[in-house]
Formats: sequence, structure tokens, C-alpha cells
Amino acid sequence: MTATQSSSIGTCSPVLYLAFELGWNEWKLAFATAPADNPRLRSIGARNLTTLRTEITKAKQRFGLPKDCPVVSCYEAGRDGFWLHRYLLRQGIANSVVDSSSIEVKRRGRRCKTDNLDAGKLASMLIRWHRGEKKVWSVVQVPSVADEDRRQLHRDLLELKAERTQHVNRLKGLLAGCGLAVTTIDGHFPQFLTELRTWDQQPVPAALQQRLLREHERWRFVDRQIKDLENERARHIRTSEEQPVAKVRKLLNLRGIGVNSAWLYVMEFFGWRQIRNRKQLGALAGLTPTPYQSGDSDREQGISKAGNRRLRTMAVEIAWCWLHYQPHSALSEWYGKRFGKGTSRQRRIGIVALARKLLVALWRYLETDEAPAGAEVLDWKTKKNRSKATPVAV
Repeated sequence: MTATQSSSIGTCSPVLYLAFELGWNEWKLAFATAPADNPRLRSIGARNLTTLRTEITKAKQRFGLPKDCPVVSCYEAGRDGFWLHRYLLRQGIANSVVDSSSIEVKRRGRRCKTDNLDAGKLASMLIRWHRGEKKVWSVVQVPSVADEDRRQLHRDLLELKAERTQHVNRLKGLLAGCGLAVTTIDGHFPQFLTELRTWDQQPVPAALQQRLLREHERWRFVDRQIKDLENERARHIRTSEEQPVAKVRKLLNLRGIGVNSAWLYVMEFFGWRQIRNRKQLGALAGLTPTPYQSGDSDREQGISKAGNRRLRTMAVEIAWCWLHYQPHSALSEWYGKRFGKGTSRQRRIGIVALARKLLVALWRYLETDEAPAGAEVLDWKTKKNRSKATPVAV
């Protein structure tokens, strides 16, 4: 849902405004027609769409509006996702999904919070936004069902890898309690466990061995799922004719960009988002600076971190890889001149700036075929073969 779609409804004609406060068991609805109205508050069961349609009809009667009066609604982005947004659009309701972190909070009343207060506040802000005050909040760009579904593979893969790391750390931690250090966890761990001896040349206690074997079984299950997902992703890259996957292959042509980063960049951002300029791109990734200036005080508070955390983390990792794999590119030379001789803290600050610049350069590369200045471009199939002899990019 975009601002243009919502604003297509004339602000002079009567409009019914509806704000949702979504809970797991109950939804709060706040209806209004003008800023001066006391919102009409109603509670319905969560996901009860029949009652929702009934309440909208009753609200039109209560405010004396015609049956065909347009309805403008909003709710905060959260656990419920975008299914309600798609349902409301199908019902002819102009809905907006609002970024929760962008909603203003009064300093005097910041400790007061109830569902009724939240719903009423959303209704009043919706009226202001619909009548032209566009800086009231930020509206989320809703992906299509297909674009949203493409994000499941790499997000599941990230969570599985984190879970696998937990199992490895738990295995090593349990053995460390016996004075044993294990560097590698693989499929041969059960045989290796029987050969381990503690400080007094005794085998690992029987109950602990059983616990370690159960933990290893969980590790094997997660590891197998990770390999299955990685094989599925590789198969998509080789054979799929979808436009987002074509963008993945295009990013893979750049030395220093690996499968993990290319897939995440495209499926999270470049494959479906309509990005207007580089400032918007930096804000979406949470890589924009947050200055603080008041009187004689003027300092930088770091990056906002208000955007996509997955892409932001990957962007910083790729920035380090870029320095290693693309040392003669213009961006790497800029970093070397600006931060290369600085302290470790200055280099870490500089890598965030490089990550933002590189993200913009990759976006332009996908949009205009203009590769980052001085970057080495290879065929992604050739690079895959070469990666067997060199360290693999992220």
C-alpha cells in the first residue's frame, strides 16, 4: 500500500477512518470521520472478518454516512503480517501498514498505554496522514504473495545455521566441563566420543555420553536440513527463469559477492522493492547516520539501525570481503585513503560507510548495468569453479 493509492480518495468527500489495534485474541477498532470526533471504539474477536464487516456497516450508520462511503484504514506492522492488508484491499478499503517505530510518542504521556489509547491515536494520525501530512509516519511497502514467499528459504537457512552453531557450542561446552577440547564436530563424532579420555584416563561418563549423542543427533538433523536448503537454492540459481533469480546471477558476476549475499540482497530488497534514491536505500537498510546537534553540542550517534537487520549485517560482512577480493576498485581505494591508516575503531566506523556506498553501487549495477568503478567482473559459473582453489566469498 502506498501513499498515492490512499490519497486517491478525495479528502473533501466523507470518509470513514478505521484504525486497528491487533492482538492475538482480540482486535480493537477505532472509527472516526474527522479530527474532532471522539473515536467510536469497538472490540471484536481476532481474525473475525464477518464481525469486522458488520462493525464497518454499523459505523457508517452511526456517523450518518452513505453505504458506499469510502473507508481508509491502517494497522501497525507486526506478527499478523500482510494477510489483513490484502483482504482489506479486496474489500475496496484503502489500507496502509504502518512502521511501528515511526509512530510519534508524546513525551508527557509516554508511560500511558492501553489498546483503546493506541487505537484512538492511530485513528487521529490516520486522518492527519490521509489529509496530506505525510511525515506523520512511515508506510511499509507491502510485497506480493510471491515475493514474500521467496524470502522464506534464506530466512529459514539463517535460523538453521544459528541453531547449528548452538548445538556445536553446547557439545563443546559439555566436553569442556570434563577438561576435553574438541575443535571439529562432524558425522564421526560418536566414534570419536568413545575414544576420548579425561584427565585421569577414564572415558566420558555414561550419562554424559548419552546426552552428547542426543545433542549430536539434533546437530545432524539441522545440518541435513541446511544442506537440503543450500542444494535447493543452488538448483534455483542454475535453472530458474524468474527475474529475481536472474538478478542473483548478475550479482554473482562480481568478484567478492557470494551465493549467500547475492540471494539475500535480491530476495530482501532488490527483487521487489521500488527504491527511489540512494538515501531511501540507506534508510531501508538502517545504515543512515543519526546526528545530534543542540547548541554547542554536535556529535554523531552512529547508524540508525532502523532498517532490515538481515541485510544490514550482510552488508557489513560484504564490505570486508570487498576490500579483500576487490582491492583495486574505487571503493576499496577510497576506504584505504580515508580509513586505512586509522585505528581499529576508525576502520570499523569506515567499514559501515563502505557498506552503505557498496549497497548503493550494487543497486545501480542491477538497475543500469553500471558495475562499481574498478570492480572485477567474472562469469558466475567460472567464478564458481575458481572458488574451489580460493577462499569462498560470502
